[in-house]
Amino acid sequence: MSPDKKPRRFNPDRDVAPWKGAYVPYDILKEAFVAFLAVAVLIVLMAVVFSSPDEPSITLKRWSAVNPVDFAQTAITELDGSSGTATYGPPYNSTPDVTQHMGFFEPAQWFGVHQPIDTAQDFVIGPLRTLPNQQVLQKALDVYQGASAAQQSAWTTAYEKAVANATDVGGRLHVPPGRYGPVGVIIGSLTAMAQTGGLDGTLLSEGQFYNTDYTKPLLFLADGSYLESLAGTQHLQGTQWGMMNETGNYPGQAWLWLYTMWYQVYPMNQSTNADLEVWVIMMVLSIGLIFLPFIPILRSIPRWTRVYRLIWRRHYRELATA
Repeated sequence: MSPDKKPRRFNPDRDVAPWKGAYVPYDILKEAFVAFLAVAVLIVLMAVVFSSPDEPSITLKRWSAVNPVDFAQTAITELDGSSGTATYGPPYNSTPDVTQHMGFFEPAQWFGVHQPIDTAQDFVIGPLRTLPNQQVLQKALDVYQGASAAQQSAWTTAYEKAVANATDVGGRLHVPPGRYGPVGVIIGSLTAMAQTGGLDGTLLSEGQFYNTDYTKPLLFLADGSYLESLAGTQHLQGTQWGMMNETGNYPGQAWLWLYTMWYQVYPMNQSTNADLEVWVIMMVLSIGLIFLPFIPILRSIPRWTRVYRLIWRRHYRELATA
């Protein structure tokens, strides 16, 4: 150290006083092995005793078979572009003024549409075009696509009114008659396609050996009420602390309690920007935790409260009697 440079002042929040006590040998590898072995045995025993939730997969096939009316009511909103996905905005489409924001902070709008989805084409018309030997259906699709936008809107509006009074007759969709042109054939065929499992396969087709992108079927499911009702029954909705729950009344990700807590308090529990607001709060808290050793006053709280003496009480008892 230079003779002209003053020694740094000791700071209890930053510096550690030299240890003057005794030293004992410590085998960290042995402790790690014992801890790993104990945890492995515990995991195996708990898996044998408690098993794990084994809920059946939720698919378009299952949805359309259990509740074909809800499926058809959702399908018509995909066709006319009024569903939640169709009006979601980025990253799926360019619907204006719908993205979550906090003042000028609007990340979804900044990144724009990078996974474009046209619900009418991707969820309805495209899959139906893949069905072979369906002359009546293909003609109905030609008529619908060849009509003006005003005519298409008139057909879909008429069908929406009719399907609101639809019934499930032995697993088959029965819609009251109306002036909805080819739309009845289109939605009826899509419902039948979904009930065979064909729609799931079409929406999952990526041209690869393994299908890992479930975005389209999940968005279709989310637009209906069937998935939401199942989530409510399993206590998985956001208002039910769903992030830290598991299906079948099993404990889930308990470490997410802080994240999901914010969805239960005002104003996030009533805000349309809740996801972004909660994300910002958690980022601020996370940054604060990372830089805690550099924040005056906050970094001194553990030393002032002497909570470390409670945690290491055995050590301090032995030190006092030494």
